[in-house]
Amino acid sequence: MNDFASRDPQAPAFWDERFARGVTPWDRGAAPAALRAFVERSARPLRTLIPGCGAAYELACLCEAGWDATAIDFSPVAVAAAKAALGPWSARVREADFFTHAPPDALELIYERAFLCALPRAMWPRVAARWASLLAPGALLAGFFFFDDAAKGPPFGINQAALDALLTPSFRCVEDAAVEDSIAVFAGKERWQVWQRK
Repeated sequence: MNDFASRDPQAPAFWDERFARGVTPWDRGAAPAALRAFVERSARPLRTLIPGCGAAYELACLCEAGWDATAIDFSPVAVAAAKAALGPWSARVREADFFTHAPPDALELIYERAFLCALPRAMWPRVAARWASLLAPGALLAGFFFFDDAAKGPPFGINQAALDALLTPSFRCVEDAAVEDSIAVFAGKERWQVWQRK
């Protein structure tokens, strides 16, 4: 068992320590198939924000497809690791707090990958409100949602009814699909969903 000094996932130090030690079981090492398929079928590139980006493999996938994408994380160690791995796209990774980050241009997509489930459930209304405030009507929230009822985390799971209650005041679900290439920590417990801002 790993002995970590930081136990608060709301603090950058929690994530710094895990990235520094290489204890990142949520890290698949590549962009997931559902995201790649979403990019391929999109009518045009979308201006995208990836909050809590970690190693930011998805950023490279989006940028290589011509999308205007930015990835942020509040963990300096995660940002340094992403910058080191992303080569030509490294300048698009920034150290920032999602709740205060101000994108310079209107977003068309926020990509969700293990950001919501990384934060304690009490913070989820803040996350949903921030998603809604950053996206204009018609813009999209797309990604992976972790469904589990275990009390401890991260990852902190949700159920579909609770996710609906969290998002339907500002969003409507326009796509919901099973995930075929989940990594072990999420296997059988995640779905790809696209939510459109009302």
